[in-house]
Amino acid sequence: QVQLVESGGGLVQPGGSLRLSCAFTGLAPPFYAIVWFRQAPGKEREGILCFGFRGEITYYIDSMKGRFTASRDTAKKTWYLQMDSLKPEDTAVYYCATKFMGEIGSCSALQDFTTTGQGTQVTVSS
Repeated sequence: QVQLVESGGGLVQPGGSLRLSCAFTGLAPPFYAIVWFRQAPGKEREGILCFGFRGEITYYIDSMKGRFTASRDTAKKTWYLQMDSLKPEDTAVYYCATKFMGEIGSCSALQDFTTTGQGTQVTVSS
C-alpha cells in the first residue's frame, strides 16, 4: 500500500525559507505526478503546483511562481517543495497528494489527486 509522508514544516520568520518533503512508502514507481496544496484554518484548500512525471511543473496559482518550486529525488522516492520569501499568509498545513486513476504521470486538476499524506504545519511569524 502506497502512503505519502510529509515532513519539514515548522516555524519560520517572514522572508525565510523552508523545504518540505513528501516521501512515498510502499510500492512507488517514479512515474507518478505529485501535487502540493495547502489549507489554512477556515479556508478552502489551495493548490500550489503539480510536479509531473517528466519533471514539468504546473502552477495552480501564478502568483506562487518565483517563490515556490518543486523537485524530486527518484532514488529516495521523495518529492520536495522549496518555499522562499515566506509570508505570514503562507501559514497553513501543507500536503502532497498523488492519483492512481487516469494518466497518473500527468498533471491535471487538483481534485484528481485523492491520495494524500497527513500534512505538515508551516507557520510564518515573527
